Amino acid sequence: MPMQFQKTPGWLDWQARPSKPGFRLPVGAVDAHCHVFGPGAEFPYAPERKYTPCDAGKGQLFALRDHLGFARNVVVQATCHGADNRAMVDACKASGGKARGVATVRRSVTDRELQDLHAAGVRGVRFNFVKRLVDFTPKDELLEIAKRIAPLGWHVVIYFEAVDLPELWDFFTALPTTVVVDHMGRPDVTKPIDGPEFELFVKFMRDNANVWSKVSCPERLSLTGPKALNGERNAYRDVVPFARRIVEAFPDRVLWGTDWPHPNLKDHMPDDGLLIDFIPHIASTAELQRKLLVDNPMRLYWPEDC
Repeated sequence: MPMQFQKTPGWLDWQARPSKPGFRLPVGAVDAHCHVFGPGAEFPYAPERKYTPCDAGKGQLFALRDHLGFARNVVVQATCHGADNRAMVDACKASGGKARGVATVRRSVTDRELQDLHAAGVRGVRFNFVKRLVDFTPKDELLEIAKRIAPLGWHVVIYFEAVDLPELWDFFTALPTTVVVDHMGRPDVTKPIDGPEFELFVKFMRDNANVWSKVSCPERLSLTGPKALNGERNAYRDVVPFARRIVEAFPDRVLWGTDWPHPNLKDHMPDDGLLIDFIPHIASTAELQRKLLVDNPMRLYWPEDC
């Protein structure tokens, strides 16, 4: 009997009919940050999860990929699945080589399991430091995992909030792999772009050549909007200067992704087509757009095809 799951009250479902983007993605573009949720009847959600999402499976993800004009996806393990990577792995295997994965693993993972994940298309692990989403994992355990995945050529994805960077700095700079920051470390966009908090993040990237950043999720960071709804093609203007600064300062170390199906949003669910139209505001030239959407993700996830 398949397990039944009740969505977290107030959960916002992804938009079933996104618009077509006005911005045309370059050929070979990669959606470098997206998720699959279940479906729960096939891939049950983790008992320790902090939320229960709507179902959002690989079929819907691939349909969105084609609708928006992406060629490939990077499927990041969602916290609602814990360290059970089966839904993410299933999506990678079903993609015909058009998807790579970022897994969540525990210290107990075996070498054989890591090899199986690699064969399925996994190329990184994610360490989450956002306390409202996950329980704390000891840093020594995470460092042990990082050392074990380094010989596979994998990288570490880190998710944290800007105020926590000072206390996490020494741990992050000890990681022996490429390190990819989710969503610019969630800056507070009400603070000055040249203020101490964001300057510390820029310094983090400048001082550590192995650190990359996703300049994604303006819908999570924006406080004054406007939102990517109702035909708005100039959405999330308060986030634009932050993302543009990172793209222009580190053009060879930036990635972008939709974050579909947008977990844990509270006040609105963006139109993914309008979300694509955010890209030319932060990567203003064809060269920057190609690096952000094609060259960089291909170098990180499909180096054999470069």
